[in-house]
Amino acid sequence: MKGMRPLNNDELLNLTKHFDGKYATRNKSLLIIGISTGGRISELLSLKLGDVFQNGRPVDILHFKRDVVKGKESARSVPVNSDGTRAITELVNWHNEKFGSFDASRPCFPSQQGGLSLTRQRAHDILKDVFKRAGLNGNLATHSLRKSYAQRLYAITGNIYVISEMLGHSSVDTTRAYLGVDVEYVKEASEKMIIGE
Repeated sequence: MKGMRPLNNDELLNLTKHFDGKYATRNKSLLIIGISTGGRISELLSLKLGDVFQNGRPVDILHFKRDVVKGKESARSVPVNSDGTRAITELVNWHNEKFGSFDASRPCFPSQQGGLSLTRQRAHDILKDVFKRAGLNGNLATHSLRKSYAQRLYAITGNIYVISEMLGHSSVDTTRAYLGVDVEYVKEASEKMIIGE
């Protein structure tokens, strides 16, 4: 989604405090796993519990299968950081409490209708509501999770080729256009330019 902006660390921390209700864990886990892996919303919503939790623990590497990635050209594997593994553990515990058991074939992010996963539109609505309750502004939507992952990883690595590989872009030119300008960097630089009083 063109024009969506990434979230900075303060905004992400703020967001985690605004999930409530009986689906709070599911919804918060969607946010955390999204910003921890850079998955597209369609890729995240296609995940089953068996994709994220194997041999009694969260996966270290999340594998997005070829049939769900954009273009269906190649699968993609992404390391899961400690935020992501905590979110997976909380999500699995929530599933066990809600459904009474672990079922590897159950969608990670089930809808209220039962065995189906959340729709893209419902995920969008959930996150838009949380963005609003957290008092965030700007062009934010589900794609902001992926952009946040990319921007944060680029700020740490400075390696556009790594970002391109993790996002599954076929060209580093796509990644370059995707990253755009680091608004936080420009904001900090702009503050250094103020005249003062």
